[in-house]
Amino acid sequence: MTDHAPASPAQARHPYSPVRETGTGLVFLSGQLGVADGRVVVGGVAAETRQALANLRAKLASAGLEFRHVVKITVYLTTMDDRNAMDAVYQETLPEPRPARTCIAVAELPYRARVELDAIAVREGD
Repeated sequence: MTDHAPASPAQARHPYSPVRETGTGLVFLSGQLGVADGRVVVGGVAAETRQALANLRAKLASAGLEFRHVVKITVYLTTMDDRNAMDAVYQETLPEPRPARTCIAVAELPYRARVELDAIAVREGD
């Protein structure tokens, strides 16, 4: 596997979640939180989701990829009550066809965030 070094401020905010690329064309991106400038963004789960997606976009770009390369996103929420707010931002932000998605409830996330995104992308098929 190859790790891509952070190439933007958004990536540098999340040094614990490098882009990991396999030799088979799979690219794994994890830990995209709604964090800007070292803190969770203000504005609730919708604002956190927007920021997490922006951080994910920056990570994809560091690997020369875009959202169209993403085949699956896993969403972690600290309460499933936030699913509708997260989903509204997800639907308005991601282009169609949207990747497959799973949503998992977790006890807590770093920085006291309420949403985290992990993604799997495929380099093949450009």
